[in-house]
Amino acid sequence: MELAALKSIAAGLGAGLVVIGAAIGLGKIGTAALEGTARQPEAGSALRTTMIIIAAMLEGAAMLGLVICFMVR
Repeated sequence: MELAALKSIAAGLGAGLVVIGAAIGLGKIGTAALEGTARQPEAGSALRTTMIIIAAMLEGAAMLGLVICFMVR
């Protein structure tokens, strides 16, 4: 196989792993926020704010990973 083909395969696999990791992380964040809100409804707004900040950081890290994967290609 040529080097360019291997780079494309590696970029595709890496991008897929980044997206899967981000989806798992967002799912865990959402689950934890819902459980926390169910246990203490009065803390819902603080939990929502924290969840949005963490989700934004996770999305930023996922985008960085995608950019790195596509730069390899």
